[in-house]
Amino acid sequence: MDTFAEIIVGLPFHILVVPNIKLKKPWWLRLPSAMTVYSFVLLSYFLVCGGIIYDVIIEPPAIGSTVDEHGHSRPVAFMPYRVNGQYIMEGLASSMLFTLGAIGFIILDKTHQPTTRYLQ
Repeated sequence: MDTFAEIIVGLPFHILVVPNIKLKKPWWLRLPSAMTVYSFVLLSYFLVCGGIIYDVIIEPPAIGSTVDEHGHSRPVAFMPYRVNGQYIMEGLASSMLFTLGAIGFIILDKTHQPTTRYLQ
């Protein structure tokens, strides 16, 4: 016994007929190489960790500045007094460190494979 929801969902499939079409894959469409996929994933990881979505929505300045006691303007790397705010360069610097850490873990994983040859 079908439930009422299954009858409602299945109703269009009893009325409509699926056409018999044959689609061909374009000749130029191929699977990307593993290195291409890895590069894309690493680039997207870099951008997301750097806060690119925040930077696009909020549009913060690239780097901040403050005035010291002598009246000179000094650059500021980290946004003061705002826990949830960041400058663009601050986000890119932290993203670079996160990405280098991720690459380090990948290198450690690759060096501990059974097929890796060791220098003696």
